[in-house]
Amino acid sequence: MVCDRCIYVVRQVFTQAGYPPVSVKLGEVQLESLPAGAAMEKLQEELCDLGFEILSDQKSRIIEKIKSRIITQIRDGEPDDHHKFSDILASSLHKDYAYLSRLFSDVEGVTIEKYIINQKIEKVKELLAYDELNLSEISYKLGYSSVAHLSAQFKKMTGFTPTAFRKLKDHHRRPLDKL
Repeated sequence: MVCDRCIYVVRQVFTQAGYPPVSVKLGEVQLESLPAGAAMEKLQEELCDLGFEILSDQKSRIIEKIKSRIITQIRDGEPDDHHKFSDILASSLHKDYAYLSRLFSDVEGVTIEKYIINQKIEKVKELLAYDELNLSEISYKLGYSSVAHLSAQFKKMTGFTPTAFRKLKDHHRRPLDKL
């Protein structure tokens, strides 16, 4: 789950199936009692039809928690909250960052750093499309060391400078769950 609408949809699916969630957060649903057998299969089918899946193994859950934490930090992080992602992930998941990094790379086929860059670039695209912040403000908001660093990374990932991208009519945005 990558947005508030996703949380709403997942909550509705569980509630309509007779299993109202205690809480629903990005990548996590907490239930009072677990559905069994056919009920669980029906839930999995309904969620799959909507583009979600129930993760049953520990490694998959850790990967989803890593992704959710990164997305939340990029979306909601405070500008003066420029901590290293390695520290944020290690402390919030209570695991050694080296382990998290190896696991993520092995399962996803991309490094955590590359995943973070992809997420940041999509956020930059969003902010450029809304045209509410200038490049300095975007750079600061997303924790870049400078506008030049943001611009270079943006150009490398998209083929456009941020200014050229802002002028496009089609902003080539990708859904977060497709990154």
